[in-house]
Amino acid sequence: MRATTDADVRRVFDRMADRYDGQMLAWERRLFPGSREWAVGQARGRVVEIAVGTGLNLPLYGPDATVIGIELSERMLELARRRVALAGLGERVELRQGDVQRLDLPDGSADTVLSTFTMCTIPDPVAAAREAYRVLRPGGRFVLAEHGPSSNPLIRAGMRLVEPLFVRFEADHLTRDPRPFLEQAGFQIESVDRMTRGICFRVLAVRP
Repeated sequence: MRATTDADVRRVFDRMADRYDGQMLAWERRLFPGSREWAVGQARGRVVEIAVGTGLNLPLYGPDATVIGIELSERMLELARRRVALAGLGERVELRQGDVQRLDLPDGSADTVLSTFTMCTIPDPVAAAREAYRVLRPGGRFVLAEHGPSSNPLIRAGMRLVEPLFVRFEADHLTRDPRPFLEQAGFQIESVDRMTRGICFRVLAVRP
């Protein structure tokens, strides 16, 4: 299976940006219901949302959270900016074009790093996890909602069969288990819940 690059990811999401919301929400209704609401509900204080996309999570944050959203695709970011403007979130949300594998943020500057369905597309997820660790203060949390390999052997085999096509056309690694990336970065995993035959992961990890 070919490795993806930043250029691949940018090209894929620039191309699919205008249909992303409908496509993603359709998948979420079937496989990951409530995962965005769960993830945002765990966020506290100064939040860095990696690969913020079109900003689907942004209207879900409570009034006490301030958010910096980082996104590689400029077209996705344009749609996120539009969402922020329409929802009147400009005082609490800052959006930046950037690479989550190399965050332009100070050490220990965030209380929460949040990722929803993004580690599957990042070319180097360990680098992204290490950057999340770096920008979190000690005791800060990484909140992750993600898909991964099914706990059902037949479904898992089917996912692996079609995965090369998803990687080629959507930069999406279907069977990445997000937990090892967090552990390699130094996080302590507090909890993992798996739903929908194990495909849906909800993970809370803490920076010691």
